[in-house]
Amino acid sequence: AIRSAGGDAVTMQADLSDEVATAELILHAAEKVGQPVSLLVNSASVFDEDTVSSHTRENWDKHMNANLRAPIHLAQTFADALPKGAPGLIVNLIDQRVWKLTPNFFTYTLSKAALWQATKTMAQALAPNIRVNAIGPGPTLKSKHQSEDEFAAETAATLTGQGSSPDEIVNALRYLVSASSVTGQMIASDGGQHLMWQTPDTQI
Repeated sequence: AIRSAGGDAVTMQADLSDEVATAELILHAAEKVGQPVSLLVNSASVFDEDTVSSHTRENWDKHMNANLRAPIHLAQTFADALPKGAPGLIVNLIDQRVWKLTPNFFTYTLSKAALWQATKTMAQALAPNIRVNAIGPGPTLKSKHQSEDEFAAETAATLTGQGSSPDEIVNALRYLVSASSVTGQMIASDGGQHLMWQTPDTQI
């Protein structure tokens, strides 16, 4: 789509559980495009189900490595590689649930909640030339844990009666690219799900 619109695009891949491969990804991308990378979107994520009583060290490490350590490591490399004073933007794909916590998907939620705090902290640390923001999707694509009917029901239950399409996530990203005064913020593109999410405190 990028090339058909007249732009240039290259594809890269790396195992984000590998610290060396993660560190080299930004540098290799800059070499491929022939200029420093000025926009980093951290969207890769692990989303496995567990609870406070069932989670394991393996599941903990898998979520924390992919959802927290890798984005922060990429942000560090991104900031180091950007020419001094050059504008840059980091956008972390988080989850609306960090604004309305539930005990479900325990280690996933902890990793995303920590990434939200890291987003704000990095916005402070990397200012003024690098901005750091986040997007918190709601129901966008059916997860491996859902049937089609369950996904449709979750989507219909949002305040607006709809989820967030991938195109809307891109629109939120475009806004963050254009809004040069916005940093340390998260846009919840979730149909208002975070305002009515069913959590234990609402069931008392």
